[in-house]
Amino acid sequence: MTGKQAMTFTIDLISQLRQLDGSFHSREQLVASYVLDNLEQVTQATVSDIAAAVGVSEPTVIRFCRTLGCSGFRDFKIKLAQNLAVSVQYMTRVSDGDVSPGALVDQVLGVLVQVASDARSQLDPARLEAAMECLAQARQVVFFGVGGGSSTVANDASNRFFRLGIPTASHCDGYLQRMQASTLGKGDVVFAISATGKPQELLDSVGIAQQYGARTICLTKRNSPLAEACDIAIVLDLPEDPDIYKPTASRLVFLAIIDVLAAGVARKLPEQAKEKLRRIRSSLVALHKSTDPQPIGD
Repeated sequence: MTGKQAMTFTIDLISQLRQLDGSFHSREQLVASYVLDNLEQVTQATVSDIAAAVGVSEPTVIRFCRTLGCSGFRDFKIKLAQNLAVSVQYMTRVSDGDVSPGALVDQVLGVLVQVASDARSQLDPARLEAAMECLAQARQVVFFGVGGGSSTVANDASNRFFRLGIPTASHCDGYLQRMQASTLGKGDVVFAISATGKPQELLDSVGIAQQYGARTICLTKRNSPLAEACDIAIVLDLPEDPDIYKPTASRLVFLAIIDVLAAGVARKLPEQAKEKLRRIRSSLVALHKSTDPQPIGD
């Protein structure tokens, strides 16, 4: 596959520029070198500005853009600006600061405590109660998430709720989500999880499930498309730490909220929950020989 073919399908122009630096045709290479050295300025420049700065013709600049798989200079500028907007925080030097283990513990846990406090002040008790009631009455609950953080939460949620005697499943693949959603009906619940509330896979699956009568709950960002689409929306607007090396605190807060919901549902189904938990705990005694209180499932 040639460089041109490879780049037709990518939106990461910065990486492609770096990888192919030195392999462009001679005059296009002049443009590539200038762009790499002046990324931010190029997003504000005109084709004539770049041509004059490099000492090439405007058609050369346009050919360079097309070599990158863009339809023209305007398309190139739009894609570069979008790429730069999400990349700039990773391209600037990050202050090392105090990287001792003690300082890192304080930094990470400090952010978590702050974000958890923000979440607590935003949670609507009425929506939590509605979600608990819906989950307690569900015939089955399927948890959907996409990407790293939300997928982790969805899997953990399924693991948390099956222990209460509620049939559960979790899917992080868009195709499987659609397939599962299309099998649901009245009495079933889709629980969609997303930090942004924008993934189209989740919006599609929620809509599919709703048309067959399933109820939908989401844990997501306030005023997001997913929040608007679901029957019950547990919404938060949590800040992310600008330190790119720290883990996403919102993921841990989402896990805590799942625990809140599970604890509430367990209390709505006390006899069922206690019996299922007893059975699980009994089944594990043979493995670790301990009868002392400990996490179910280790």
